[in-house]
Amino acid sequence: MSILKVRIYGDNVLRTKSKEVTKISKKIHTLVENMLQTLYAYNGVGLAAPQVGENLRIFIIDVSSAKEPRNPIVFINPKIIKKSGATNSHEGCLSFPDVYADVRRYKNVTVKALNMAGKPFILEAKDGELLAIAIQHEFDHLDGKLFIDHARNRFETDEKLIANKLNPIDMDYFLEEPELEEEISKQPINNEGENG
Repeated sequence: MSILKVRIYGDNVLRTKSKEVTKISKKIHTLVENMLQTLYAYNGVGLAAPQVGENLRIFIIDVSSAKEPRNPIVFINPKIIKKSGATNSHEGCLSFPDVYADVRRYKNVTVKALNMAGKPFILEAKDGELLAIAIQHEFDHLDGKLFIDHARNRFETDEKLIANKLNPIDMDYFLEEPELEEEISKQPINNEGENG
């Protein structure tokens, strides 16, 4: 197993839509093992295959705390089949070192995916918990979307990006999401977030 190089914002691989996995081969098993090794080396919550240069529809998440045993979940060819509610999420990303921003997310999501054995499973994550946020964050990576595309304050996010020598938000990808914004603006601030 090895720690893979995490691609940084600006790398085209992060804006490329990923392909479905047609066979869970030895190569896929090795990629997932290396992704897990990389995730833990960087103390992340989630990691998507494009972040390590592979445009395949795979991501991994582990929301266990430092005091708990590791509990990674592998998602292959995931589909978000249900989403509802809205929440503010303070997020970072391994592909954006030292950049955090408040973003719009759905509060509840249901995802369907395959596990490493190729068996389908359905997972529901509710109430804006870390798992719900992480699923949306990592799923976006598979479609070439990034957390900054959901930024609630574009100008503040641009300042943080520029301060860290990264390009500002690309307006071709920026999402307005007025329905989510309206619902979030009525809620108290929630500062939980994701780093993946």
